[in-house]
Amino acid sequence: MNAPLRRVAISVLALFTLLILNANYIQVVRSDELRNNPANTRVLAEEYSRQRGSIVVAGNEIAKSVRTKDQLAYLRRYPQGGLYAAVTGYYSLVYGNTALEKAENSVLAGSDPRLFVRHLADLFTGRDPAGGDVVLTLDPAVQKAAQDGLKDVVGAVVALDPSTGKILGLASSPTYDPNTLSSHDPKAIRAAEAALAAGKPDPTDNQAISERYSPGSVFKVVVAAAALSTGKYTPQTKVPAPDRLKLPGSSKQLENFNGESCNGGADQPLIDALTMSCNTAFAQLGITLGEDKLRSMAEGFGIGDDKGFDMPLHVQASTIGSIDGKAQLGISSIGQQDVQLTPMEGAMIAAAVANQGTLMKPYLVDSIQAPDLTVVDKTTPEQYSKPISAAVAGQLTQMMTSVVANGTGRKAQIPGISVAGKTGTAQNAATDHAWFVGFAPADHPKIAVAVFIKNGGATGGDLSAPLARQVMQAYLNGHGG
Repeated sequence: MNAPLRRVAISVLALFTLLILNANYIQVVRSDELRNNPANTRVLAEEYSRQRGSIVVAGNEIAKSVRTKDQLAYLRRYPQGGLYAAVTGYYSLVYGNTALEKAENSVLAGSDPRLFVRHLADLFTGRDPAGGDVVLTLDPAVQKAAQDGLKDVVGAVVALDPSTGKILGLASSPTYDPNTLSSHDPKAIRAAEAALAAGKPDPTDNQAISERYSPGSVFKVVVAAAALSTGKYTPQTKVPAPDRLKLPGSSKQLENFNGESCNGGADQPLIDALTMSCNTAFAQLGITLGEDKLRSMAEGFGIGDDKGFDMPLHVQASTIGSIDGKAQLGISSIGQQDVQLTPMEGAMIAAAVANQGTLMKPYLVDSIQAPDLTVVDKTTPEQYSKPISAAVAGQLTQMMTSVVANGTGRKAQIPGISVAGKTGTAQNAATDHAWFVGFAPADHPKIAVAVFIKNGGATGGDLSAPLARQVMQAYLNGHGG
């Protein structure tokens, strides 16, 4: 063989070798990545040939697959439209799947190992394979009250069972109709997605767990917890509450909301400072306690946990932010500066206080069922942390009950039921955010809530507290409240 032919042969051999190596790399090394890529519509089309499992709340299917006469055998439907969109997400031929449709895809699609016995039976009986069902912890009355209350605002509501961590409500606004993204018409799907993406904010953004905001005075619960945990403070301990507080190392002076006076400039009991949400008192209290105590308490409540929570929806980590000096520490102590919480974190703070200082890990999936409704897995409640003692939790409950009975949270009152809570009005570049976190009944808590309204234009006591009342009342009405 002459030299030119030899070179051509070697080049061709090298190209074939590279081709074989690339094929093996794609088929072996990247197979799972490519299969799970939402853009891989061939896999989705294959899944449409079998009945996908349902997502279930209180016995009702909030996401289900129905038989069609189309080329694709099944169509994904969401009977209640946008009511549960923040939880279910969507299952789309064009854009893949999101939220629970993505997180629990292996169960819903029928490929989860926990469904092995059922699939083995299918092989012998000749039944068409089907996906399993995902049963959620949500309470329908809570979810409806939350989503209805958020109409026409940007915000979120999270409700928890403080004793278990069950998520009773998870609502985000604006919401959207997942049915528009789950049709079999690619052109209509793309048009619907473009309209959603143009929204401000995009309705598919989950305000309850994926966005975080300045909490304002809600954070004073954490500061109060840190103070009480030192053993040097009780609800009746008097703390400085000047009309204006000169921030150390700064020429700035901190005022109370609307320039109001907390106690004529005199010291006041800690319970009164929380009841009327005195900024100067809590800024000075945070400075006195020091950054280490404040940050440690915040971390105990889950703030700063960059792992998020596998519920299985991922939660954006809340943060206390960086603190450079005592002036910033004072501002951070009233929930401003760089402190940012998700509404989920707000509910967790309330739930920990309600549960005698024990914070349970929030969870959304109650159980997994095979197609024959056999339970193949069930979630066991799990403790996340113990940020405060039962004694401190009792003191905080007393203080938070005073907030609702006598202070800024009066609009969260429920006739005949004691409610504990804390309002928050967080300043930002635009209009103030409105917050409320709390629980009820205060003496035997069954539900803990956080309500957040973005740029609400009014205080947390005026905007968020009434919605919190509606959500708590909706749950208690069906659970002996």
